[in-house]
Amino acid sequence: MSFNAEDVQVWQAFQQGDEEAYTRIYRVHIRPMYRYGMSLTPISEAFVLDCIHDVFAELWVKRTRLTCPDNIRYYLLKALKTRMIHLLQRKERPFQSLNNLDFDDLWAEPSSEEIFTEQQESTNRKELVQKLINQLPPRQQEAVRLRFVEELDYTEIAEVLTINRQSAQNLVFRAVEKLRQWLIA
Repeated sequence: MSFNAEDVQVWQAFQQGDEEAYTRIYRVHIRPMYRYGMSLTPISEAFVLDCIHDVFAELWVKRTRLTCPDNIRYYLLKALKTRMIHLLQRKERPFQSLNNLDFDDLWAEPSSEEIFTEQQESTNRKELVQKLINQLPPRQQEAVRLRFVEELDYTEIAEVLTINRQSAQNLVFRAVEKLRQWLIA
């Protein structure tokens, strides 16, 4: 999910102080950042939102010194994770992993009308997938989410998870294989 020419123009306008471009970047990426932040630690919604706003405040302050990233979502997710870990370590709280997640919010963003009209069969499939994903180890859950929900490539996943590219591929592959085996069984 790399920048296209329009994304580059918006980023450059933001760097030059264009508040509309800054707002556009915020609006496009706030929901994925929120989903990702809430999945990393269920401390509180306020904590996650504070971290997101810290990231955006720092972006604005440092905008003239920033380079144009290849993938803004990857850049923002990595910045959010770094900020959250920093604050959690500073408060001497252990970094909580992906337990007790609500993957319905991560896999789709249905409108209230879509939820209302959804058939029972679809609901049963989602419940099954959610149960199976919750059975995966936390690192595999995070890798799957970064790959299929946030659409990061393996190099970006590796950097977010601070592992090498091959390990990122292995995490995703093993998770998908486990899910496939569980679904077939």
